[in-house]
Amino acid sequence: MGKEIKGFSKLSKEEKTNWIVDNFFKETEASKIILKQYWNDDENLQRLHDEFSENTLSNFYLPFSIAPNFLINDKIYSIPMVIEESSVIAAASKSAKLWSSLGGFKTKIISKIKNGQVHFTYLGEKELITSYFNYIKPTLIQDTETITSNMKKRGGGIIDIELINRTHDMKGYYQINVSFDTVDAMGANFINSCLEQISKSFKEKSSLSEEYKIQPNDITIIMSILSNYVPECIVKAEVSCKVEELDKIENYENYSEKFVQAVKIAQLDTSRAVTHNKGIMNGIDAISIATGNDFRAIEAGIHAYASKEGKYKGLSKAKIENDMFNFSIKIPLALGTVGGITNLHPLVKLALEMLDNPNAEELMQITAAVGLAQNYGALRSLITSGIQQGHMKMHLINILNSLKANEDEKKLAVEFFKDKIVNNRNVQNYLIKLRNSDEL
Repeated sequence: MGKEIKGFSKLSKEEKTNWIVDNFFKETEASKIILKQYWNDDENLQRLHDEFSENTLSNFYLPFSIAPNFLINDKIYSIPMVIEESSVIAAASKSAKLWSSLGGFKTKIISKIKNGQVHFTYLGEKELITSYFNYIKPTLIQDTETITSNMKKRGGGIIDIELINRTHDMKGYYQINVSFDTVDAMGANFINSCLEQISKSFKEKSSLSEEYKIQPNDITIIMSILSNYVPECIVKAEVSCKVEELDKIENYENYSEKFVQAVKIAQLDTSRAVTHNKGIMNGIDAISIATGNDFRAIEAGIHAYASKEGKYKGLSKAKIENDMFNFSIKIPLALGTVGGITNLHPLVKLALEMLDNPNAEELMQITAAVGLAQNYGALRSLITSGIQQGHMKMHLINILNSLKANEDEKKLAVEFFKDKIVNNRNVQNYLIKLRNSDEL
């Protein structure tokens, strides 16, 4: 068990590393080597990474991979994706190649409004606080001008402010709901700065007009914070083709019909819906990380959206009408292509350049298409060969590495397991037999 320390953040990186190693690991030198071997030799680059977070000890590497052949709105993309699971990249690539031969992905922005709230309590008359809000509203917008001026130049800013009465939920509870257009920025810091200024003005200027008889002490600001639930920042992606075309390509009996049923099950059954949507997020998270976006915020908003009807449901929909197969997804995506680490992280810059430096709306559409492709690949496996066959084939190398197989053993194992079941025990037994044979 380790011990407590005061002033840890003030220690140098070397001192932090030594303290952690000495107090938490049995093999101190080996642990120190592992941490340090991921340090970058370029001191400036390493310093940049260190300053992304607090108390940085090392870098945590994940594969930066590419899923090629995405045809989105008649434009070909190679998608950068950061994820440790190889089957995700394989599924996305396979789906992209299939649908590029059938017209590709069609996407569109439905809306792009984000929001945040000032949460406060007021125990006086409801009519009085409403009248005061209507009076002070123009001033609240005016007081944020130093914050919003640059955003306005880019075509964004505050769209509207409204007072929401929540006293039926909690005594004296109100919200000031503010809607925003943050253009190409994800906009978290911008939104929070605006909200904090609005809350300050709303409270402090309440005494300016004697007509409303409200004093600053009558208003208690609880908090001011953006919402990661963005049901008005919506993008849609879809693919479609003739049923006979898809059934011919996939070459499984009643393929299209089974696919539609599988999607419907995720609409009906929450247990299935959670895993269904996790598969979608495999793709969305991977491109979000590669492009420097906040995948935790994206996850939270999307899963909340999946529950908007009071029950958690699958995010995608499929149908067959007039012998046409249609598969689509409509999701909230608050993404940015400026701000945050997008202008700092070298690989994020490359990822965005690889996508032809999209604006936020374009990145939303690309990301939605990736999520749909990922969902298609997972469902295809589920209704045909089963998810484990492809997944475990891709996982074979990880198993071999965990068993410390050399390069010759890996080549022989990959060939051997082409038509066999892959699991830890089978691979381990194969290596034992191989090492006791004359094959190597």
